[in-house]
Amino acid sequence: MTLLTQSSTWQALSAHSKNVPHMRELFATDAARFNKMSLSACGLLLDYSKNRATAETLDLLFTLASNSQLEAKIKAMFAGEIINTTEKRAVLHTALRSTAEQSIIAEGQDIVPEVQQTLNKMQGFVSSVTSGQWKGYTGKAITDIVSIGIGGSFLGPKIVSQALRPYWNPELKCHFVANVDGTSISEKLKLLDPETTLFIMSSKSFGTQETLTNTLTAREWFLAKGGLQSDVAKHFVAVTSNVAKATDFGIDADNIFPMWDWVGGRYSLWSAIGLPIALLIGMDNFRALLSGAHQMDEHFANAPLTENMPVIMGLLSLWYGNFFNAQSHVVLTYDHYLRGLPAYFQQLDMESNGKSVTLNGTDVDYSTGPVIWGGEGTNGQHAYHQLLHQGTALIPADFIMPLQSHNPIGEHHDQLASNCFGQTQALMQGRTFDEALAELANSALPAAEKQLIAKHKVMPGNKPSNTLLMDKLTPSTLGALIALYEHRTFVQGAIWDINSFDQWGVELGKDLGNDVLTRIGASQDCDALDASSNALINLYRHGKI
Repeated sequence: MTLLTQSSTWQALSAHSKNVPHMRELFATDAARFNKMSLSACGLLLDYSKNRATAETLDLLFTLASNSQLEAKIKAMFAGEIINTTEKRAVLHTALRSTAEQSIIAEGQDIVPEVQQTLNKMQGFVSSVTSGQWKGYTGKAITDIVSIGIGGSFLGPKIVSQALRPYWNPELKCHFVANVDGTSISEKLKLLDPETTLFIMSSKSFGTQETLTNTLTAREWFLAKGGLQSDVAKHFVAVTSNVAKATDFGIDADNIFPMWDWVGGRYSLWSAIGLPIALLIGMDNFRALLSGAHQMDEHFANAPLTENMPVIMGLLSLWYGNFFNAQSHVVLTYDHYLRGLPAYFQQLDMESNGKSVTLNGTDVDYSTGPVIWGGEGTNGQHAYHQLLHQGTALIPADFIMPLQSHNPIGEHHDQLASNCFGQTQALMQGRTFDEALAELANSALPAAEKQLIAKHKVMPGNKPSNTLLMDKLTPSTLGALIALYEHRTFVQGAIWDINSFDQWGVELGKDLGNDVLTRIGASQDCDALDASSNALINLYRHGKI
């Protein structure tokens, strides 16, 4: 057993998990439960009253957090200490949304001035493009942006841009390319005019396979459509640490934006990686996005554990994963603009906490990161909600909804809200056999069939959920929401004593993929690997089954 599972608090939580009353009883015996188990911060309201939790549960979870030195670990992250121990790096995505007055030291120097300089450089660039001052090689203004990246440099900008669609500049369109599948970029290029298109290449090394391949294809298309190599600088910019490679490609050094080792890809949308966002919504709104996240940073750093929104959400998720064998967690967004958030949170959580050894290399003997999945309401109610209500797996849920719509039409938003709240109520209370049978009382069915149908209509309830509300989806509230989930992820990793900031599983796949690529291009069939890999490679080489 690890020190964590050997601890008296862990053992107490394990015993306590078997004795928590049904949520129906918890609500029936405490009319003030919502008031006791809801919290407002940074423009968000969290209702966590529909959880399998009592005051004793929360006390034990907060004790577990304290015993795991969570507060000290939070301070270490914000102070720029080397908490990504396997890569010997600080973790300072929070510095990207700091204020100009702050001082944050990393690798012996204050990094805030450089962050602010980059924001100012972004401001100038955004102004140049959106005002029409930036011209393509034929003198036309830019109308289309193509953001080329992978992982965090793709998903963050795409999902945030999608979420903030009401704030877009109507003169610009943005297209996102990540997949190395040639179909992805080919279909995008069909929509574009090379004279009015600007490509943003985001790769720390300027050598990420998928990103570089797509960028080279974009340049080939641009040159084939009439552009010259000398025109590339008017249509390509880069976010990268490798200035030499970017300039060799044809990008003007003045149009290269920095990346830093102390920012991981899945935490990078707040940096110049967010340039597509800034172009679409403007720098004032981009700064509002940063400000919302900064407010959540301040809350996370300073609020007591018992009143700390990311801490509470992280602990409750850990509660179900480690003591109720919950293998997944569903995120349900009751706002069309937020439909991409489950995929973003999926990468954030699963790439961060999908680990199996502690910081000192000991194998864990407890579950770590769950499978994160989800979709938008009300669509899911006609699909996978059936599993949530009557399936055998316990799947905690987060419901996210703004109280006000950007598109208030008739009763649409009222119906959306009623479905959201009704689902959380149904998950909590369920339906007993007697209630199901009573519903059939006036039916003409025979008594035996009523009994049978009633059994099929039983729902156990006691299915946990959080509800997150905001007045309206704005850049600020979105920033706070994303930062909330970043810190929630950190909380779990800190208690599990794992490194939430490396991703060696991703690296292995890259290495083996490069080896396979070499074998695909070899002059002879492959026979050096396992039988399955040899056969698959050779089938591909011959182009038919």
